[in-house]
Amino acid sequence: MLRLASILYSLIATTLAGTAVIAVLTIGYNTLVPILIAAVIGAAAALPISYLVARELYNS
Repeated sequence: MLRLASILYSLIATTLAGTAVIAVLTIGYNTLVPILIAAVIGAAAALPISYLVARELYNS
């Protein structure tokens, strides 16, 4: 299941980090620090999400 979760993480993390960066840029923050913070938050949020999705796929 760890292999499946890591594959899913690579897809989910880029999606969430990219969405967070676009949201920050849309709000009007266009400096480096808010963009990096948004990317890190998106990547960190992808950890539990990818685990939950992998567990659901593995058990079904």
